[in-house]
Amino acid sequence: MAIQTSNECMTVAQAEALLQSGVDCRGEVDTLPQFRVGDRVKAKVMHPVTYTRLPRYVRGKVGTITKVHGGYIFPDTMGQRLGPKPQYVYSVRFSAHELWGPSASPQDCLYIDLFDDHLDAL
Repeated sequence: MAIQTSNECMTVAQAEALLQSGVDCRGEVDTLPQFRVGDRVKAKVMHPVTYTRLPRYVRGKVGTITKVHGGYIFPDTMGQRLGPKPQYVYSVRFSAHELWGPSASPQDCLYIDLFDDHLDAL
């Protein structure tokens, strides 16, 4: 089912049809990925007044790219009705120590999928 946006609310029937058919969120990206597996990156520090998929607990933290997933529609712009703005998604590994400080287990880590616009190169 194609994504259509408007200020109208969905009907129950439309919502059920969408849930049954699913939505393809993949997007074509005309450039090569900005990052590669093994690259160290820093999550941006940002505080938008609108929606973002970048969790506060990773902002400003350093992690390592472990996988490049491909191009996907950017939910931050879709939520504002600014269009799909497709970009690459990366699985980023953050150590628990980096996220929660020295009392966190040195063996634990968190993998989180982040978009190009959420990351800075180191």
